[in-house]
Amino acid sequence: MAAKFAFGSHHNNNIMAHNKFRGLGIALVTPFTKAGAVDYDSLRRILDYQLGNGIDFLCILATTGETPCLTTEEKHKIKEIVIEKVQGTIPILMGCGGNNTSEIVRTLQTEDFTGIDGILSVCPYYNKPSQEGLYQHFKAIANATTLPVVLYNVPGRVGVNMTAETTLRLANDCPNIVAIKEASGNFTQIDDIIKNKPAHFEVISGDDGITFPLITLGAVGVISVIGNALPNEFGRMVRLALSGNYSDALIIHHKFTELFKLLFVDGNPAGVKAMMNSMGLLENELRLPLVPARLTTFGEISAIVKELNIKY
Repeated sequence: MAAKFAFGSHHNNNIMAHNKFRGLGIALVTPFTKAGAVDYDSLRRILDYQLGNGIDFLCILATTGETPCLTTEEKHKIKEIVIEKVQGTIPILMGCGGNNTSEIVRTLQTEDFTGIDGILSVCPYYNKPSQEGLYQHFKAIANATTLPVVLYNVPGRVGVNMTAETTLRLANDCPNIVAIKEASGNFTQIDDIIKNKPAHFEVISGDDGITFPLITLGAVGVISVIGNALPNEFGRMVRLALSGNYSDALIIHHKFTELFKLLFVDGNPAGVKAMMNSMGLLENELRLPLVPARLTTFGEISAIVKELNIKY
C-alpha cells in the first residue's frame, strides 16, 4: 500500500497520482471521556458504526477531530486504531498541515505513513501568507511526499483565502496534488476551479450545507461533519446527487437544512457531538478552548433526532 512510497520519500514531480477521496468522507470526531481522556472504546464503536453504514472514506486528525488539542501520543494511537479497524477496505485521508512549512516537510519525510492513503493539508493559519506564499508552501509539501495531497481551503478558520488561480496553479504544477477540500462558500471561485482544473484534480465539498449544489457543479463528494451522526442518510443524498438523481437528492438535502444550521451555531464539533451524544454514541465532551453546545442548541438538536427517529 502507501508504505513503500510514503516513508521518507520525496521529489515526486514525475508521479501522477489520482484522487481516491470521492463520495461520502467522514471528518472523524475524537470522543473524550468525562475525565477528559481520549475515549478509545467509543472511537472503535463510532468506526464500526461508520463502516457498517457504507461510508466511502475517512478523514482523520483534522478540524472536527479537535487535532490541535491532541498530544502526539494520542494522535498516533488514533491513527493506529483507525488503520486497524479499516483494514484497507476504504481510503484514509489524514490531516497533516500547519503554518510552519519546514516542520510539515520534516514530518512527511521522517514519519511512517503506512496505511494512510493521502494527506489533507490546510492553508497556513495566523501567518496570513500571500498567494505566492501559499503556492510555495503547498509545492514544498507536495515535493516532500509521494502520497496524494488534498488541499484544504477554509478562509473562515485560517484568515486567508486561496484563490482559484493559486489552486489551479498548484494542480497543474504538482502531479500528486489530487484534490481540494473547498470550504470558502464562494460558488464563483469553486466553479472556476471545477471548470478549469486538470483532469487528475477534483473538488471535494468542505461544507455539508452546500454539498448538494456543489455536486451539481461537478464536485465529487464531501468531507462531512454531519456524516459522523448520519452516515447512511447523508451518504444516500451524496450518492443520489453523484448519480444525477438531483430531485431525490434535493428532498434529503432539504430535510437536513435546519440541522445543518444547528450543528454549526455553537461551532464545530460542538453541534455534531451534541447530536451523537443524544444518539448514545459518545459523551458530550470537548477539549478547551472548545466547549459543548449550549443547552438550548442541545435541546433543539435532540428534538430533531427524536422527530427524524434517528437511532444508533
